[in-house]
Amino acid sequence: MKPSTAMYRSIALDLAQRIINGEFSEGAKMSGRTILASHYNVSPETVRKSTALLKVKNVESVYSLKQDIEILLRQKRTIDAKLEDLLIDIINYSDRLRNLTPYNPVEVEVQAGTFIAGRTIAEVKLWQHTGATIVAIRRGTEIIISPGPGAKILANDRVVIVGDSGVLERTTAFVNRPQPPT
Repeated sequence: MKPSTAMYRSIALDLAQRIINGEFSEGAKMSGRTILASHYNVSPETVRKSTALLKVKNVESVYSLKQDIEILLRQKRTIDAKLEDLLIDIINYSDRLRNLTPYNPVEVEVQAGTFIAGRTIAEVKLWQHTGATIVAIRRGTEIIISPGPGAKILANDRVVIVGDSGVLERTTAFVNRPQPPT
């Protein structure tokens, strides 16, 4: 009895593999039980059990997959709701921060060989050309807060500026102009 039990399962697995390989189309009628029985050298009853097992497994698999999909969709909806809440919080915080400080300090690095390297703030006239106000100069680990007009800007300094929304682009372009040939 045990060999026939294992046999109908083996036949079911073989038939499933043949369906996957395209030898049989899913849901199509297979050759008569007698032909399959002679092919596998088993009784027609063993072939009937094998095909019945395929039908039951197929229905169970579809039902199981449907349940898995429903669970995943519920989880997705929960995650989407949490994500939406977080995005709304980020937007609200960002709006509040923008209203607290209408200006954001930005840094522009002074490259060696640019025309402002070695000049004072007064000589460069940064505000007149870009609208940027220098609030600090970062030189290595040193920070010069609120430098006066006589403060020199050196190569590799990082000039900390504030201004309107386009100040970073204007200042970067202005600061990085090459030194004119002498």
